[in-house]
Amino acid sequence: MTDTDSRPILSSSQSLPTPPSSGSKDVNNNNNSNGQAVQQQSVSPLPPSDNPIELNFRSFAKFGDSKSTGDSITLSNSDKWFKQAKVIDGKKITTVDTGIYFKKIAKTKKALTLKEYEQFLEEIAKNKKIDVGEIKQKLTLSGPPATTKTTTAANSAAVARLTDHTKYTGTHKQRFDETGKGRGKVGREDPPKDTGYVQGFSTDSTVEQSAN
Repeated sequence: MTDTDSRPILSSSQSLPTPPSSGSKDVNNNNNSNGQAVQQQSVSPLPPSDNPIELNFRSFAKFGDSKSTGDSITLSNSDKWFKQAKVIDGKKITTVDTGIYFKKIAKTKKALTLKEYEQFLEEIAKNKKIDVGEIKQKLTLSGPPATTKTTTAANSAAVARLTDHTKYTGTHKQRFDETGKGRGKVGREDPPKDTGYVQGFSTDSTVEQSAN
């Protein structure tokens, strides 16, 4: 064997590596067929709003109205927001103040957009000599609209005794049937009988018997 023929001899079980085809792509390197790098497209989230009070504005604007889109807020919802944020304290700022300056911006409209609402905040801050930044900070930190707890019904032995219709007497007993259901007007009134007899007679048959 000469020096020029120094290539290794492959056995029958070995084979040369197959080169990649021209149409294949390198997935790991994200290269195209021309060898150029391909950038992966990713969906980036929407940028946060530049206005920190916008999120709470939309929440309070939609409060109590399932059809509202949150684009405009009414005076009542604005007052709820002010009270929750402790902007309305009953001394420096009252609901009378918010009503005056809200209607000054709204004119004939019932609700204000976010841009108009910022004008309302500027107006009330200027007239009440308060830093508008302080008001906006309180509104931002107020959180979403809060609901008060509903009153729970009392359930005690005294309440059960007072609502037991079987223990009622007199005319009150006549207001309920055997199942405890109210009889309505029938149980409250005693309509007169249109028989021509006076009230002293219990039945009409007694008069007929005495006449015979």
